Amino acid sequence: MLETYAGLAERGEHLLQRLLDGQPPRQWQHYPEEDAIDLRSAYQWFYHSHSPEDRPGSVEHGHFHLFARRPLWSRRLHSRTEQAFARLTGQPQRTVQTRHLLSIGLDAKGVPVSLFTVNSWVTGDLMLNAVLTEQLLARIQLNTGHPDIERMLTNLIRLCLPQIRLLLVARDAALASCQPGTVLTDQTLEVLSHLPIDLDRQFLAG
Repeated sequence: MLETYAGLAERGEHLLQRLLDGQPPRQWQHYPEEDAIDLRSAYQWFYHSHSPEDRPGSVEHGHFHLFARRPLWSRRLHSRTEQAFARLTGQPQRTVQTRHLLSIGLDAKGVPVSLFTVNSWVTGDLMLNAVLTEQLLARIQLNTGHPDIERMLTNLIRLCLPQIRLLLVARDAALASCQPGTVLTDQTLEVLSHLPIDLDRQFLAG
């Protein structure tokens, strides 16, 4: 993490400079446009920003969404834990290629400031149970042609795995408190769990 940001500082670059082609981000636009997909590792991500009206009072510049593609989880859907999670979420029948893992909020300087999870209607796919999601995040590998971003994402996840575990437990608790049949499409329920992070404190604690 430190080497990544030190290298950016030496070059006078923002973490997102090349991704955004030096332009301000357009609200709701995916960056890259067709998402960044690593077909070998089967992980995927994109970055985008919401409108200020959508996130009043937020210090967030935008956020990354991280996904696992079908090869990473298709054989596990019949496991006991995943079947239990499907019952918790109302046995969704959608056939999708990705499962949402995690969102990471950045400030205007390109530094991570939050970790959060979102409901399935937000990303248009589905989720996996907390234990499997954590396992997939712990093993994440990215090679999509954006090396600084990929180093930041993978190292941040390793650094924050204890917080991510708590975040996922809170996510599943939020799901369990709702009616299973409609919880994934309930548009009053957007962010399921959220944790602010302070990298300075995280580094000192390490």
